[in-house]
Order: sequence, then C-alpha cells, then structure tokens
Amino acid sequence: MSFSASAARLSGLAGVVLGWRPAEFWAATPEELAALMGALTRETRDQPVTSAALQQMQEHFPDG
Repeated sequence: MSFSASAARLSGLAGVVLGWRPAEFWAATPEELAALMGALTRETRDQPVTSAALQQMQEHFPDG
C-alpha cells in the first residue's frame, strides 16, 4: 500500500475512532497514533487491525 493510501486510511480511522480532525491527525506522531490504536484494540503494533476489532471499535465509538 502506498504512503498516500495508508495515510488516507489512517486519517479516516483516526477521525472515526478518535474523533480527530485532519490537523490533529497530522500533528500526531506515528508512535502516538500506534499507541492509541494499540490501546483501543488491545493488540500489538505488529498485528494489523482485524475486521472484528474494527467492528468492535465502531460499536463502542459510533458516529453521531
């Protein structure tokens, strides 16, 4: 996956899950984002976010 595709995916995820606006996403370091996503998913950085984990995050943090 290209950098731009990865950044777009992560930016969208940060917006949905964390409520971040683009400026907040771009101001965060990769380590900050990884730590928050790891805490939310209870997974290590070496494991990708699974469909089940994403579904669980969406249930816990619905858009609204």
